[in-house]
Amino acid sequence: MQDILSEIVANKRVEVEHFKAMLSEREIHRRVEPLLDFSVASMSQALATSDSGIIAEFKRKSPSKGWIKEDGRADIIPLSYQQHGASALSILTDEKYFGGSDEFIKMARHSGVNIPILYKNFVIDEYQLFQARLCGASAVLLIAACLSVQQCSVLLKIAHELGMEVLLEMHSEPELEYAALAPDMYGINNRNLGSFVTDVDNSFRLAEQLRTATVSSGSSAEGPILVSESGISNPATVRSLRSAGFRGFLIGENFMKTADPGAALRGFISDVTSE
Repeated sequence: MQDILSEIVANKRVEVEHFKAMLSEREIHRRVEPLLDFSVASMSQALATSDSGIIAEFKRKSPSKGWIKEDGRADIIPLSYQQHGASALSILTDEKYFGGSDEFIKMARHSGVNIPILYKNFVIDEYQLFQARLCGASAVLLIAACLSVQQCSVLLKIAHELGMEVLLEMHSEPELEYAALAPDMYGINNRNLGSFVTDVDNSFRLAEQLRTATVSSGSSAEGPILVSESGISNPATVRSLRSAGFRGFLIGENFMKTADPGAALRGFISDVTSE
């Protein structure tokens, strides 16, 4: 599992070229253009106004644990998440390592999901932003560990031009320099993408530094939308993270490993908001 991120990114470059061969850049641009007349739901606003801030994730597989729910259906679970109180959704679209697909976002939308959906993948090329818009995403994940500051800046600008918001994910103190790019949401990943070791304390460690880093980045008057990602399994942790300034909490495996992810989410939110 040593430095799986490098392996994933190398594979992603091959994947993107394959997608371009199947559907040219010119053609995907043509298909996305009419969609730009229609706005998508704001994920940052949904988190800012939510009592729980839970971003429920549809995640069938992970590189470290294998299949979590191989038979998980994108036309059932995301809608159930919405019905049971999710503020927003995250849907994995990487196929090889996470068992995902762009089709899962389309299926979720066709099933009736209308809350914000995060396109969760390893975005390294602007082509993927068009894929995200085409399948119905509201926001895209950009990962500092995969991109230079300049690459991230370009992709963030294009995402905004396509009408989508950006969750910019950082993991370590050196990556906090990316906060100056002023994304719509600032994420702290508690999972090291090189080793896949998870430590929720990472969010607490970096929270104050991240708030300081966003002071001059153009965040809203209400303050930056901070999102804690990965390894959250206890409602008390969410309450503590909220006290530390976080407004979004991305949780997937904790729900997906249960028989009924939507019901698990409902119980979790009840516990989060009961105190």
